[in-house]
Amino acid sequence: MGHKKILILLGPNLNMVGVREKGVYGDETAESINRQIEEHAKSLGYECEIFQSNHEGELIDRIHAARNVYDGVVINAGALTHYSYALRDAIASVRIPFIEVHMSNIYAREEFRHKSVISCVCAGQIAGFGKNSYFLALQALHDLI
Repeated sequence: MGHKKILILLGPNLNMVGVREKGVYGDETAESINRQIEEHAKSLGYECEIFQSNHEGELIDRIHAARNVYDGVVINAGALTHYSYALRDAIASVRIPFIEVHMSNIYAREEFRHKSVISCVCAGQIAGFGKNSYFLALQALHDLI
């Protein structure tokens, strides 16, 4: 059995982590966090690709393309989490496990962030642990795939 292939999907503004709202996201850069995600994935025996886009359609295209390529997906959809039914439907159409991730505790933030429209089509949700949310999601996928 070869390496399991994992896709990390990052939505709008996640390229700005370390620049925007440092009180929420810290000052570590997105690039630094991505490198650590890749290292953690490798330590679990995963082949890992990270894709970030500020465009909903690009994320949807990547979800569709993941179908016969990846064993699991970790998704931080950013603000799309709260209103993108198109993203929700794309996830539902692909029969591989998705773990929803948020670096911040979305339930301790603005009211509009308390609702996720994608959580019902994901295997689970991890929120509030900063970059560790991604590491926890990789561990959770380990038990699902």
